Order: sequence, then structure tokens, then C-alpha cells
Amino acid sequence: MANIRIIKRRIRSVQNTAKVTSAMEMIAASKMRRSQQRLLAGRPYSDTMLELMGHLAAQIGDNGDDVHPLLRRREVKRIEVIHITPDRGLCGGLNSNLNRFTGQFLLDHDVLASVIPVGRKGRDFMVRSSRDVRAVFVDQGDRPTLLDTLPIAHLAIEDYESGYADEVYVSYGRFVSTVVQRPTMQKLLPVEPVQMESNMMSGYIYEPNSMQVLGSILPRFVEMQIYHAILESIGSEQSARMVAMRNATDSANDMIQSLTLLMNKMRQESITTELLDIVGGAAALEG
Repeated sequence: MANIRIIKRRIRSVQNTAKVTSAMEMIAASKMRRSQQRLLAGRPYSDTMLELMGHLAAQIGDNGDDVHPLLRRREVKRIEVIHITPDRGLCGGLNSNLNRFTGQFLLDHDVLASVIPVGRKGRDFMVRSSRDVRAVFVDQGDRPTLLDTLPIAHLAIEDYESGYADEVYVSYGRFVSTVVQRPTMQKLLPVEPVQMESNMMSGYIYEPNSMQVLGSILPRFVEMQIYHAILESIGSEQSARMVAMRNATDSANDMIQSLTLLMNKMRQESITTELLDIVGGAAALEG
């Protein structure tokens, strides 16, 4: 009977865990829908802006001092990576995949590297790895605004313009589907020109002039790319957490069934043993 009582306590404990994971799954599903709507709404603008800036960089070319500082390419002696991860765990293998992906990227580049972690999990990983942490940004929340992410963009722009970093990258989890989140490394600065065909070389007309227009567009471009990367990361986090909590709930229910079956078998064995004792005692009295 003692073993049966232990199994009952384990069943109650697993049932309580299943209730918690089921509630967390529903919360994550609700947050995922909101974050998915935001990132899908902003993705066309972000992708089109990235393509446009690549076209502009290809047409303007590299004219030395006439090029905007954010377009000027130089010898790479130091890179800077904006590493975007969740603040919390319980989202399956998302955090470890992102950290492993960025860590391998840094190992593959045999130059000095500094990191700007956005999120506690990325910060903890980079500190454990003894990386040069330039700055840390945490507690962005589930629904950040563009104003919340401006300090990150301003720091990246300042580091690139001052020559502290020769290339700036942003690492994040790109939302593909509910069950697929792809670690992505995007080159932020300098803006890379795209290969343009002859029929695309018509050019643009700027008013008052091209440099003033680019001077106002390029900082906004960097700000938008970082903001959209954070939206993608939030969508990936919530979808990964929903799937992880669903799997945890299913595993808890399977464990409850196994423990219930074991408890019933032990109870049946106990009843059978008691019946055998009664029958044996009755036979002994009749003899």
C-alpha cells in the first residue's frame, strides 16, 4: 500500500504540472498570434527597404569621401554582432540553437569581435564564452515599439561611423512557421550593393540631392532592420514556447497513463494476494 500511495502522489504531481504547461501553452498561443501578425505585417516593408538600399548602394558606387559613412567599406579588422535572443527559457531548443549558430559564426571569423546581446539568454551565453560584450539590452517585452529599439540602432551606427567596428551583423531567429524557427545572420553595415541587370540601371532622381536623401534614409533603414529582427525573434520565441509546452503536456499525460496503469496493476496484485491469504486460511481451518 505504501508504494500505491507514492504512485498516487506522483500522479497528482504530474497532473499539476500538466495543468501548468497547458496554461502556458494557451498563453503562448495567444501571444504568438499577436506577434505573428506584427512581424508578417512588417516583413514586406523590411524586405523591400533592404532591396531598395541595395539598389541605391549599387548605383551610387564607392566614390571615396562622397559616399555616406554607413555605405563606406573598409578593411575588416573588427566585427560587431547584435545577438537577439529571448529573455526567458521554456521554449525548446530555440535558445541553444541561436547561441550555437552565433558562436560558430564568431569562431569562423578570425578577427576581433564584439557582441551586443539583446536578451538574457544571449547575454548569459556570451558572458560564459568570455566574449567582448559591448552593451546589453534586456526586458524588451513581448510588444516592443520602434522607440524601445532605437538605442540599439544608435549604438551600432555610432560604432560603425567611428571605426570601432568595420562590419555590423544582426543575429536572430527568423519565423518560418509554427514549428520552424531558422537562425539567421544578416549583414547590417555596410549596406551591400546588389547585382543589378542592365534594365534596372535607370537610376533615381533625388531632391534636393542624393547625399541628403541617403543621409536621412540610411539611419532609418538600420533602425527598421533591427526592429524587425526583434519582432521576428519574438514570434519565433512564442511559437517555440507553444510547441514546447504542448509537447510537455502530452508527455505529462502519457506519464499519468503509465503511472495509472502501474498503480492498477499493483492494486490488483495486492487484492489477489489478500484473496489467496483468505482462501489459504479457510482451507487451513477446514483441514
